[in-house]
Amino acid sequence: MIREEVYERLTEVFRDVFDDENIIIKDNTTSDDIADWDSLEHVNLIVAVEREFGIKFTMGEVSGMKNVGAMVDIILERQ
Repeated sequence: MIREEVYERLTEVFRDVFDDENIIIKDNTTSDDIADWDSLEHVNLIVAVEREFGIKFTMGEVSGMKNVGAMVDIILERQ
């Protein structure tokens, strides 16, 4: 899988979790960039991403994700 494919699938997950069809994510996207991205929605997002890609993040990975690019890197490492 290539980075662009991950972004296509991840964008759909973000739009579903945050119920916003206008969300566009990039490497540097953080919780500050999405209005409803609070701690509860972060958990929902992680679960949805894990389900979409068939992976499980470790607690260290989750706490180390500073932006969407870091999440994409981990997903690509697991594929």
